[in-house]
Amino acid sequence: MFRTRTRSRTRERRTRARPPLTLALPALLAVAFLLMPLVGVLARTEWGDLGSHLSTPGVTQALKLSLAVSFWALGLSLLLGVPLAWLLARVEFPGKALVRSLVLLPMVLPPTVGGVALLLGFGRRGLLGPWLEDTFGIVLPFHTSGAVVAATFVAMPFLVISLEGALGGLRPGFEETAASLGASPVRVFLTVTLPMVAPGLAAGAALTWARALGEFGATITFAGNLPGTTQTLPLQVYLLLQDSPEAATSLSLLLLAIAMAVLVGLRGRWTVGASGRVRDAQDGRDGREQVRVDSDGSDEPGEGSERDLKTAEATGVAEAGEKWALHADVTGHNQLTLDAGPGTTIAVVGPNGAGKTTLLRALLGLTPRAHARLRLGERDVTALPPHRRGVAWVPQEGALFPHLNALGNTAYGLRAQGVRRAAARREAQAWLDRLGVGHLAHRRPAQLSGGQAQRVALARALAARPRLLLLDEPLAALDQTTRARVRHTLRRHLDGFGGVCLIVTHDPVEAVSLADRVLVLDEGRALQDAPPAEVTRHPRSPWVARMLGRNAWPGTATADGTLTLAGKGRLVVADPPPAGARALAVIAPEAVSVHREKPTGSPRNVWPGTVREITTAGSRLRVLITSRAAPDLVAEITPQAALELGLVDGVEVWTSVKATEVSVVAL
Repeated sequence: MFRTRTRSRTRERRTRARPPLTLALPALLAVAFLLMPLVGVLARTEWGDLGSHLSTPGVTQALKLSLAVSFWALGLSLLLGVPLAWLLARVEFPGKALVRSLVLLPMVLPPTVGGVALLLGFGRRGLLGPWLEDTFGIVLPFHTSGAVVAATFVAMPFLVISLEGALGGLRPGFEETAASLGASPVRVFLTVTLPMVAPGLAAGAALTWARALGEFGATITFAGNLPGTTQTLPLQVYLLLQDSPEAATSLSLLLLAIAMAVLVGLRGRWTVGASGRVRDAQDGRDGREQVRVDSDGSDEPGEGSERDLKTAEATGVAEAGEKWALHADVTGHNQLTLDAGPGTTIAVVGPNGAGKTTLLRALLGLTPRAHARLRLGERDVTALPPHRRGVAWVPQEGALFPHLNALGNTAYGLRAQGVRRAAARREAQAWLDRLGVGHLAHRRPAQLSGGQAQRVALARALAARPRLLLLDEPLAALDQTTRARVRHTLRRHLDGFGGVCLIVTHDPVEAVSLADRVLVLDEGRALQDAPPAEVTRHPRSPWVARMLGRNAWPGTATADGTLTLAGKGRLVVADPPPAGARALAVIAPEAVSVHREKPTGSPRNVWPGTVREITTAGSRLRVLITSRAAPDLVAEITPQAALELGLVDGVEVWTSVKATEVSVVAL
């Protein structure tokens, strides 16, 4: 039966995959149209004379020249095209569309027209030709270097387009994270960007080489057809067509085989680029469940890093025992002032769009939306680039470099700061051990679960010894058991951290257990900056109150001692603020009573409602109740009480809250 169902489903998929005939027939005709010339070459090739045709002195000379010209063109394309592709992918500048059009122009320009344009630009009577000849003695036309220039002109666009696509698909977070670990822009480009876009670069280079090998029109127009100097293999084919068509066919088959080998070897990578491979690897990692319970690593300190003091000062690295206070004036989308002493941990909370990540990026110097005048200790780092600020961060996705294993990722910041390889690896291994992932040191990010990868990202940031540590939801990817263990380990290391740490979180447990202060943001501004206990008792933000599990209703005080709620209804409170004052009423879920009949007695706040959702919260149940007379209300009751009341979705109930159970916070 199982096999029958499987076959049936397979037939169904095949049936659904059949294209309509009106599309299939033209597509088949297109394939036949493209295939016919290739079949013609194969059919007309004299296979018995193929060896003799390809081994004649003129052909071997042309082949050697073509290989030399194509490889020189590839080298010149890499030298010029890689920076150009990076510029187009990473930098916004006036005239960018025009520059991209210039890159594409040789692909749509007739090759002979391209040759004429090269003559008018670089020829002896061209714009630049006389200067090249008089100054450097370089004459490009009718010279092998001219053939290289012509081949580069028509082939380089393939490299630029392929690499720009790969760079465009690469998330900037990888490069930004590398910069925050102390890597200079050039080091980031060489050690992170290029390795991650290597498939796109290789594909573009292969296409560029193949196109340069087969270049004809621009070469013959600009460089001429001189045997041994500019007569490449395509030009040899053109000449043989007049005297020996059979030999021309054999040479055409050779060029065709080379082109097909390149395309088959690429297997579509030209259109996918590097980002596809990186994304697939990350998706594969995130899709796996963590089945192993990792044990805590050793907390013994690693060996000394042998870091040069000048390098440490230049890169903003915090040496052991140093203390770094924080002062930041943030303007722009975010507007606030931050002051914190050495060793302070600040939890940054707020709703989506409140400006939490923007604040971190402003401190890193990575966003135009907000600007931070930043002082760490006695040093003003406002004008310094990100890699010299001594500010390390862990983004939400971790941004582990997929081409490095866990140990290489963790040692990256130390290596960027001048630490010798062996010492950097020892210190990196110690940090991995401390976070319980030391046994995974030689695994690539694609071989790690989401929780394991996040711990490696934490180890990498901590190993860099920053003056300011920024963590963007660092424990979000961990399961509850691992999260508690890593939170405990992180707390111990933050206790000994000489700088300031900012942690963006949506978890109230993290905010309370890790932070010395809680900074509440809304629309880029600070609503509250206080110790966790104060924020827990008197939250000034409805979002924070709800994050803490409370009911939070904003309203305005009236003269009769009640609150007119911003949504609907009125609320009687025991300690009302002055009339006209804006306030936030906070009601604990356990203070809400649920009844099937309208209650009588002392409660002064009573509303009818309907049960809309029942969820589990530990050993108790949280019941969401909607009402026409008041905002949505969450009550927390025992399962036994819910059973006795017969609570299910849609049941009509009454809720009540005593005035003395309402905490009022002035806004």
